[in-house]
Amino acid sequence: MDVIEVLPGLRMLVLPVGAAYLWSDGRELTLVDSGAVGTEERVAELVESVPGGELARIVLTHWHEDHTGGAARLAARFGGVPVVAHRLEAPVIRGEAVGAPPVLEEFERPIRASVPALPPAPPCPVDVEVVDGDVLPFGGGARVLGVPGHTDGSLALHLPGPDLLFTGDAVANVGRAMLGVFNTDRARAVESLHRLAGVGAANAVFGHGTPLVGDAAAALRAAAAEY
Repeated sequence: MDVIEVLPGLRMLVLPVGAAYLWSDGRELTLVDSGAVGTEERVAELVESVPGGELARIVLTHWHEDHTGGAARLAARFGGVPVVAHRLEAPVIRGEAVGAPPVLEEFERPIRASVPALPPAPPCPVDVEVVDGDVLPFGGGARVLGVPGHTDGSLALHLPGPDLLFTGDAVANVGRAMLGVFNTDRARAVESLHRLAGVGAANAVFGHGTPLVGDAAAALRAAAAEY
């Protein structure tokens, strides 16, 4: 497995498309995003690599297949642990609704065409629905930030203790921090980028791209300044 120790308590599993993150509060573990269908075994190995660790929850930043494809099987494998998602994403993740497609900018069309198609995510129960301002019980209190635009119910997480931001796909860091691509509403996505830059977090991890440790605030402000 290609695993990166980002911070004490945080490991990133680099997947063929995107990444999954494992946060450790001692033996209590939180998985942020589950990877695509077919990556479940690799993600499970990451969870099981923590001696005495017990998975307490799976948090999904949004409904896209590369973030939710493994969630149903992983939740079942680890004893039916609760799956957490934004209230607006929950019906799509459960298979009760169809998520809105992206509105592609002209420059995004060749990028989209080059991305391999992923298997659809199997329906997955969502046990805990959250909205902006809610706090999840891990990492000393993970504050949910609603960051619509990539999808209607995209969420980010800010852990004030380690000053860590999980951006999901609202931001990418591929060569530099930038607005995520393939958005359903670009204007709202830009607003969400500005909101995340305003958090001023020192550290950030992304659905796609390299973590930023220590210098995330400046990088996100520079990205937001482009819009």
